[in-house]
Amino acid sequence: MLVEHLTLDGVMQGPAAADEDTRGGFVRGGWGVAGNDEVMGSVLGKGLGREGAMLFGRWTYEQFYGFWPHQTGNPYTGALNRARKYVVSRTRRELPWENSVLMSDVGDVARIEEDLTVLGSGELARELMRRGLVDEWLLMVHPLVLGTGKRLFEGVEVDLRLVDSVVTTTGVVIATYRGREEA
Repeated sequence: MLVEHLTLDGVMQGPAAADEDTRGGFVRGGWGVAGNDEVMGSVLGKGLGREGAMLFGRWTYEQFYGFWPHQTGNPYTGALNRARKYVVSRTRRELPWENSVLMSDVGDVARIEEDLTVLGSGELARELMRRGLVDEWLLMVHPLVLGTGKRLFEGVEVDLRLVDSVVTTTGVVIATYRGREEA
């Protein structure tokens, strides 16, 4: 399952904080915070609470590791610490977060025999989609157009089928899709 926050124009860069991802001169970070509510928390809690492992690109792994293991009093920290975390990286040699497994090639993902949840990880997500390795998309589409920033579907073609949707109290549409060829 690929879990992403997006704007209406498909931007996925930096939803959580102003300084989360300033690559390419992006200055609109933190745009997703206003969309958080109990509905979104419930949907995300169900998704993160399901069986399986996490899959990250190197950059997103480093961002998550720099924040989540040190948080207390929320339901996500324990789940993220306990989860097996696969990390695709050509540059890292070791991974400090407990239960982390290093993979040097995105092609190795096809050999993992457990359900995976991908959070963020734009470059990795696009490569997984190109290779047909995503079977479900949980997209939180925020009612906002930025006009600039990294986009999830940049250079990727997929044919999706809507299987569920929820609208939050803040106007975020949480849509679950599967590929047309999926049953």
